[in-house]
Amino acid sequence: MTPAVALAAILVYFVLIFIISRFSRHNTGGGNFFGNHRTPWLIAAIAAVGAPVSGVTFISVPGMVITKSFSYLEMILGFAVGYTVIAYVLVPLFYRKNLTSIYGYLEDRYGGATHATGAWFFFISKMLGASVRFFVVCIVLQNLLFGPLGIPFSVNVIIAISLIFLYTSQGGVKTVIWTDTLKTLCIVSAVIICIVTMMNALGMNFSSMCRAVTSDPCSRIFFFDDPKNGLYFWKQFIAGIFLVIATNGLDQDMMQRNLSCRNSKEAAKSVLLGAGVQFVIIFLFLMLGVLMLRYFKFETSGAEGASAADVISGLSGSTDNLFPTVVASKGMPSVAVFLFVLGLCAASYSTAGAALTALTTSFTIDILKADRKKEGNSLDRTRKWVHASMAVCMGAVILVFNAINNQDAISAVYLLASYTYGPILGLFAFGMMCKAPVRDRAVPLICIAAPFLSYALKTWLKLSFGYTVSYELLLINAAFVMVGMALVRMPVTSVPCRKQP
Repeated sequence: MTPAVALAAILVYFVLIFIISRFSRHNTGGGNFFGNHRTPWLIAAIAAVGAPVSGVTFISVPGMVITKSFSYLEMILGFAVGYTVIAYVLVPLFYRKNLTSIYGYLEDRYGGATHATGAWFFFISKMLGASVRFFVVCIVLQNLLFGPLGIPFSVNVIIAISLIFLYTSQGGVKTVIWTDTLKTLCIVSAVIICIVTMMNALGMNFSSMCRAVTSDPCSRIFFFDDPKNGLYFWKQFIAGIFLVIATNGLDQDMMQRNLSCRNSKEAAKSVLLGAGVQFVIIFLFLMLGVLMLRYFKFETSGAEGASAADVISGLSGSTDNLFPTVVASKGMPSVAVFLFVLGLCAASYSTAGAALTALTTSFTIDILKADRKKEGNSLDRTRKWVHASMAVCMGAVILVFNAINNQDAISAVYLLASYTYGPILGLFAFGMMCKAPVRDRAVPLICIAAPFLSYALKTWLKLSFGYTVSYELLLINAAFVMVGMALVRMPVTSVPCRKQP
């Protein structure tokens, strides 16, 4: 029964997606694929609510309560500060420069080598991050649908990537915005109805559910007791500020929605509204995680006092399995499976489609510089070739990650981000804080060295002092880049000054 319900949910979602794609594909040839300034800010805001929510959020966040409680909210509070910086610092800067790809700023500020470095680091960051997120979804769908039907994982990935490629190949950024709007509606509906379903399964009403969640040890939010612990509040909060600046404000995938608004003021409103609602959505996912954990203990394992280790063992060694395991259990109604798969598809396919579009935009404009060399049908052909190549690369990375994955997906995403977005954060931060020009040719070496130095420092701190470097690794990485940039800067009078922001 479960495979049939899962298949029905996938078909319903893709029917809606292809309707949206057909609706939004008009006037998207050539440069229009990359976006324009015509999107109403409220639509962009609704899209922005769901944009950071991926299949990883859907799968990993509920299971996080088993080992990390509600500590994710410490980072989300930092996100709120970071989104404010994006809205009032980065968005106006990018609009003033009329950028289609935000990495054009790096060429204005430093030169061609730095521009290419930023674009390549974005390419690596987004390709790895999007692949990790989509890998999680493919695993779940393999267990719920493709596996029972005897379809191998590689075919699962090929089908998924092909569908994403087809619906994004015409509409571009416009399709991304409208699919993100659908995604937001699906995710919010799915998580709320899943909470109601869990309440009924546990025999609770709203007030008893609230008491159960707040009294559960897994609902602890703040951790101030051990600075060496990776969950320590100030480490999570400060890392959250800069993680969201790097992975949203300095990410072409996320910023392409905001850059489609009519002006910077509307884009800023979109950013802030999306940030506020995102906090609520993450809180709902964590609350759902507590309810599902209780259900798993009481109904599945029958051990009310089961330890975290026992629960993880019952989930085949991964907290990511909590949501799909509970939903697929015999006591759950078919509507729970349908909503789970529908929400999962909305969260994951939309995220992968947006990443594919952003990778196409950045590679075409920043690396190939095709918008300067070609126009019309010629530019459109190049864009389609790049789009297909990005799809193939994403599928290949997913298959590789399937062979080496050994940790919960949300941790993998942020760990990768700490290494790959750190140089991008350092480049932008130095450019906005210091007006001195730098030796452009030295920048690629600095950005390549920074992640290795960060890893070495992280290892030394752990071995020498027992200090666990968490997501503040992003700041360490960016700091190494900024120090390197300072070492290769030149006197302002020695070269013609580039136009400053």
